[in-house]
Amino acid sequence: MTEAGERNRVSSELRADCGRCFGLCCVAPAFAASADFALDKPAGQPCRNLRADFGCGIHAELRDRGFPGCTVFDCFGAGQRVAQQTFGGRDWRSAPQTAGQMFDVFAVMRPLHELLWYLTEAVALSPPAALREQLVTALAETDRLASGSPQQLLALDVDAHRREVNALLSRTGDLARARGGAGADHRGASLVGRDLRRADLRGANLRGALLVGADLRGVDLTRADLTGADLRGANLRGADLSGALFLHQSQVDAARGDRSTRLPAALRRPTHWTAAATLRARRR
Repeated sequence: MTEAGERNRVSSELRADCGRCFGLCCVAPAFAASADFALDKPAGQPCRNLRADFGCGIHAELRDRGFPGCTVFDCFGAGQRVAQQTFGGRDWRSAPQTAGQMFDVFAVMRPLHELLWYLTEAVALSPPAALREQLVTALAETDRLASGSPQQLLALDVDAHRREVNALLSRTGDLARARGGAGADHRGASLVGRDLRRADLRGANLRGALLVGADLRGVDLTRADLTGADLRGANLRGADLSGALFLHQSQVDAARGDRSTRLPAALRRPTHWTAAATLRARRR
């Protein structure tokens, strides 16, 4: 298979396909009652809303029923890979002896698939040849690790692998930001609730920044590196994210925006943005 063909194959599996999963995100992780989840749920215990067919019984009402955290979770396709590849289509209900191991494997597979997504995005940024080769190698190696047996996956030091990959991703982001002039460095900064409407964030480093509830209305985020940035409740109305780097769908889903928010072509406008705009219009 050609390099381009391999990247396309990997990329096609980085979108969650709940119909091929066994509701792993509704069982494996623990939930704490909060603004994101309406109840406490221990790890390994099915959510009370999980149906017998592994679908969500309140999927269309998650936000209204107090589960907005579920609407912004993204497994990057890890769920169906664990279900269909690692465990060969055997679900944890019909084969309960696999349940604990399956849930533990999911906790390893999810960060691997997230890295696959970031690496695919990084290669698409057309970095210099030497760095591109390293990214392509890391992409293939991460996919190889994700193809391992349950025992191999559970023995993997996923944090060590993530550190190695993140170094490449950081370099790629820095080079991409510099193409139009690198901007402010806010890496890991706490910008919770900040009014950033007058901030120049073009080409900014916002890797891991806490932007919860920040006011980003009308802000131009072209070439801003948003790797791991927490955008929960951030106001993106009128903001331009069409050229932002490493922005994924779950970040957009966690924020607030409107029809004037510009997004990358690959991302969809969340339905709750439209619903919120309609509600505001009715109140006027």
